[in-house]
Amino acid sequence: MRLRRAAFPRGTQPLRLLLATVAGDLSEGIRAIRWASMLVLACLPLLTASTLLGQGPGRAEKASFSVVADKTAHAPGEQASLAAVMDIERGWHTNSNQPTFEYLIPTKIEIALPAGWPGASIDYPRGEMKTFAFADQPISVYEEEVALIATFIIPDSQTEGVVPVELKLTYQACDDRSCLPPVTTARTFDLTIGPGGQPTHQEIFQIREAESSPPSSQKPPVSLPLILLLGVVGGLILNAMPCVLPVLSLKIFGLVKSAGKGRSQVVVGSLATALGILLSFWALALAAILARSAGAAVGWGVQFQEPTFVVVLTLIVILFCLNLWGVFEIVLPMRLAQFADSGPKEGVPGHLASGLFATLMATPCSAPFLGTAVSFALSQPASTIFAVFTAIAVGMALPYFILAAAPRTAQLLPKPGPWMDNLRIVMGFLLAAAAIWLLYVLAAQVSRERLAFIELAILGMAMFVWIRHSSTIRGWVRKLALVGIVITMVVAVALAAGADVTRVDPSSTGHSTGLIDWLTFDRQEAERLASAGHLVFVDVTADWCFTCKVNERLVLETPEVAGAFEKHEVISMKADWTTRSDTITQYLADHGRYGIPFYLLYRPDQDPHVFSELLTKEAVVSVIEQASE
Repeated sequence: MRLRRAAFPRGTQPLRLLLATVAGDLSEGIRAIRWASMLVLACLPLLTASTLLGQGPGRAEKASFSVVADKTAHAPGEQASLAAVMDIERGWHTNSNQPTFEYLIPTKIEIALPAGWPGASIDYPRGEMKTFAFADQPISVYEEEVALIATFIIPDSQTEGVVPVELKLTYQACDDRSCLPPVTTARTFDLTIGPGGQPTHQEIFQIREAESSPPSSQKPPVSLPLILLLGVVGGLILNAMPCVLPVLSLKIFGLVKSAGKGRSQVVVGSLATALGILLSFWALALAAILARSAGAAVGWGVQFQEPTFVVVLTLIVILFCLNLWGVFEIVLPMRLAQFADSGPKEGVPGHLASGLFATLMATPCSAPFLGTAVSFALSQPASTIFAVFTAIAVGMALPYFILAAAPRTAQLLPKPGPWMDNLRIVMGFLLAAAAIWLLYVLAAQVSRERLAFIELAILGMAMFVWIRHSSTIRGWVRKLALVGIVITMVVAVALAAGADVTRVDPSSTGHSTGLIDWLTFDRQEAERLASAGHLVFVDVTADWCFTCKVNERLVLETPEVAGAFEKHEVISMKADWTTRSDTITQYLADHGRYGIPFYLLYRPDQDPHVFSELLTKEAVVSVIEQASE
C-alpha cells in the first residue's frame, strides 16, 4: 500500500512519526528476529489451550440442584442452615466430597454470604461405595438425591428483610464408562431475616446419616481491590526474576541505542513494550478461560508442561542467539526501508515483540504476591481473570510506563559506541544459557532418544541458517538451505508433539538426593501421617519452575533446614509437576493454588501451614519449631 503525503495534514507530525516507527528499520538484527516471538505468542492460546480443549466433551449438566432453608425466616443472631439438594440423573453419579482416589474431582458447595457475616461450615453426606467398569475397586459416590448443608450465624446487627445468598455447586458427573468435565453451577436463595420463622424441610435437615464428613470452614472473602494491588506488585517484582534476565538484557541494548536518538524514540519504544506485555497477558488470560471452559485444569506456567511449547520456544531462542552473534540479519524491502528512514530506527514491532517475549520467559517464574493473585483469579469468572491478569501486566510494564513519562532517565544509560558489538555477543550467550535450560526441562518430558533427535534437528536448523546467510555461498545451495530450515523446524516440533509425556508418572519416582531424604508424594499417606502426630512437609516443584530450583538450592537443601527436619522428625514429600499430573493439579486446586512453587506443612491437630512462594530458611525453621511445641 502506497502512502501519500496528502494523507498527513500539517500538525500531525506525531502521527507520522508513530506510523513511520511501525515500519522501523529491522535490518539491525536484534529487532528483526523479534518478529518471531510475536508469532509464538500469537500461537500461545493454541499451544496452551487447544490440546486441553480436545480432552473431553463439552459442558453437560447431569445434575440439578435446588436450595431450601431450615426455617421460613431467621431472626438476627440465630443459626441458619441452607441445603443444596442435588438431583442426579439416573445412570449417572458424582464423586463424593471425599473421593476414594485423589485423581477424582470431589463434589463441593461454596456459599457467598454478605460482607461482614461469619463464614459458613459445610456438612457433606457420606458417599456410597459403588463398583464401576472403569475402577477395580469400589469408589465413594453420590447418586440420585443428596443434600449438602451449609450452616452459619446471622449477625445481630442484620436488619430485617430479604438477603440474597449465592451457592455454587461444583461436581463431575460419570456413568459406568466415562466421566464428563467438571461443572460449576450457581443458584441464588432469598433468605428472609425476621421473627416468626417456622421449621420447614425437616426431612432434609433432621435426617442425616450417623457418620458424615466433618464440616469445613470457608475462608473469609477476599477483596478484589486488594488482589489487584497484589497483582501489580507481583508483576513489578517479576521483572527482577532470573527468567526475565535474557529479555531484559535485550531491552537494555535497545534503550541504549534509543537514548541518543531523541525523546520520541524512548517514549514510543517504552509504550510499545508495555503494550506487548499487556497483549501477552491478555492472551494468557484468554487461554486460561478457554481451557477452563473445557473442564481442563489451568495454572501459571503450565504451558511448560507441553513439550511442543518448550521446543517452539527453544527454536525462537536459538534464532535470537544466531542473530545476536551476527549469523544472519533480516532486511526489509527497499521501499519499506526507505519509508522507515523518515522515522525512528527502533521500530514499534521490535519493542512490541520484546514485551511479548518477556512475558513468555517470565511464566515459569513466580514472585511474592503473584501466586496469591493468580490463584484467586483462576477460581473466579472470566471478567475477574482478565482484571487480575491486566493488573499483573501493568505491574510488569510499570518501569516502561515510568520511562515513557520521564524519558530523560534513559540518558543515564551509557552512550552508544563500539562496545555495543561486544555486548551483543555477551547477550547471545545469555540467551544460549536460556536455551540450555529449556532443553533441561525437555529432558524430563521426553525419552533420551527423542531428545537427541530434537537436539539434532535444532542443530540442523542452526547450520542451515548459517548456510542460507553465508556471504560465500550462492545460488541453489541457498535455496536448498531455506528448505532445510523449514524441514528441521517442522521435524523438531513434530518430534515434541508426538512425545508420550505420560510415559512416567511424575509423582511415582522418589527424590532422595541431597541433604533431605525426599519421599514420593502421596496425599493420603501425608494426611494419615499428620493425623498420627507427624509433621509432613510437601514440596510441589517442576524442572521448568526456576523459582522452585532457587528455593531448593538456597533454602531447603541447606544444613539449617535439613537439620531442623531431622531434629523434629519432619517427613518430607516431593510432588513433581514437570509434566501434567491431574493428581497434583487437583491437590493445588484444593488448596486454592494454580501455580508453583507450593510448600505446605501438615501439622497434627492444626490446619496445614502454606508458605510463601519465596522461601527463607528462617521462615521454614520457625514454623517447624512452632508446630513441634
